[in-house]
Amino acid sequence: MILATAVALAGCSKDQTTTGGGSTEPTITTSSPDTDTDSGIMDEKEDNIANTSFDRTISISWTDSEASVTGDEKGIVSVNGTAVVIDNTSTSEKVKYELSGSCSNGSLKIYSGKKQALVFNGLSLTNPEGAAINNQCKKRCFVVVNGSNSLSDGASAAYTATGSEDLKAVFFSEGQLCFSGSGTLSVTALNSQSKNGIATDDYVFLDGPTLKITAGSGAGHGLRGKDAVTVNKGALDINVSADMKKGITSDSLVVFNGGTAVITATGGTAYDSEDSEPDYKASAGIKVDQVFKMNGGTLTINNSGQGGKGISGDGIAYFNGGTVRINVTGKNYGTSSEGQGGPGGGPGGGGGSHWVSTRATSEVVDDYVQAKAIKFDGDIHVNGGTIVATSDYSECIESKGTLSITAGEIYACSKADDAINASGDLSVTGGCVCVMSEGNDALDANGNLVLSGGVVYAVCAAGNPEVALDADEQHKLYIKPGVTVITYGGLERGYSATQTVKTFACTAGAWNALYGSDGFIAAFKAPSGKSSFSVSAPGLSKGYKGVSVNEDALLCEGHLAVSGISGGTASSL
Repeated sequence: MILATAVALAGCSKDQTTTGGGSTEPTITTSSPDTDTDSGIMDEKEDNIANTSFDRTISISWTDSEASVTGDEKGIVSVNGTAVVIDNTSTSEKVKYELSGSCSNGSLKIYSGKKQALVFNGLSLTNPEGAAINNQCKKRCFVVVNGSNSLSDGASAAYTATGSEDLKAVFFSEGQLCFSGSGTLSVTALNSQSKNGIATDDYVFLDGPTLKITAGSGAGHGLRGKDAVTVNKGALDINVSADMKKGITSDSLVVFNGGTAVITATGGTAYDSEDSEPDYKASAGIKVDQVFKMNGGTLTINNSGQGGKGISGDGIAYFNGGTVRINVTGKNYGTSSEGQGGPGGGPGGGGGSHWVSTRATSEVVDDYVQAKAIKFDGDIHVNGGTIVATSDYSECIESKGTLSITAGEIYACSKADDAINASGDLSVTGGCVCVMSEGNDALDANGNLVLSGGVVYAVCAAGNPEVALDADEQHKLYIKPGVTVITYGGLERGYSATQTVKTFACTAGAWNALYGSDGFIAAFKAPSGKSSFSVSAPGLSKGYKGVSVNEDALLCEGHLAVSGISGGTASSL
């Protein structure tokens, strides 16, 4: 439970976006923060199976020796042993197919000009040669999951296509896949052809069941929706182990409105010669080309692959609600021409230069790939929710554009680099931000760093020339009225403060607090061996050492509190 906060610290509450006061200089240029909870490109009415009427129901059941069909008066289903083909292109009927039974050498292929439903009722279907289900229909496909079900390919699956047909996954669909129901579907990709667990050339919408997806070391991504992946409710449990592969990937959009997702990636970095722009690519829990939105639910990502990412995107990210936890433990891959090797830089983890020749051109290239928790080429906006990000060898959170924080709770800890970095401006107007770095700046902007609201607790253990709060040499750090700032490790030289900054000789390794005219402002647990902090807050009058904090008031992984503070001994600043 997070207790309500008071006065200027209201921005720490997860459901508020209160900003601080102060002057309007400088102007921070960012794209407009998106605080809505839209669910992506999905059609809320059309994607609900309850709003579709079906003309007939056909039942298909498998054994290891045969497949049987009932309810097929029009003869649209053909059976060859355990290989089943549905051809519904000659009728105008919308059909529901109930699938059941167990088969270790079977498959289902679908052709249709109408939307359809696949109802999984205890189905276990393995195709050693390729896709277990290959849906060539470009219309919406409802997938109702009841009970326990499983799909799998084989380790030697060749995925031999018929003509120009796509064969991209164990469960592949040309059209939308709309999952509902309360059961479990387990999908296992054992192939060595880089084929995915579940994939569609349209979008995926999850609204209820549990999907468990495992993609082996020679397989592809876990879950791919070319146009979008939207999680409304239900659960995802995804494990991917191949180099370069992703737990969830989309060319356009990934949205979480609710549900629970746990993604584990163990694959490293490799050279992708087949891409339109050949380059070195790493594994990731989630990779999205345009927009990522976290509106609700719980997302947990663990990536141990070298150069691996937690969430990676070419566009913009919005964190509006829910909880995100990312732990990246893989080492960086290679060493750049700019000397940015970092700890464990080489492919074997030993650092040093690692230059390679591309298979496409045989020219020498820069192959440095960093292992980061959250990295977007565009802007990042944090408008609510909770983010916990840790990285052992690189930055935790990086925006190649601007980064804005208006509300929510962020904890970012890097053992080797910046905790949070923005290539452009970085602003905090609300929320609770706790950033810790052992090897570089804690909060770093290559543009202006503007703090005007919320609470910022920054610890830089690296020492000079690194600092807790840093701005580019051509820009400035601004501390404005309304913000609470607690830092160890120094402030960027030449900073501008229109709210007084003081020094607090606190107690290392213990809880300390800031006190003002309205009582306790905030409490922080000082790291062991660190006792001299720079502090600033509205109405700040004194510090308190040795305070107590209620357990249910803890924020940012137990490092901060803005309520439930008591006791202690007053100390002058």
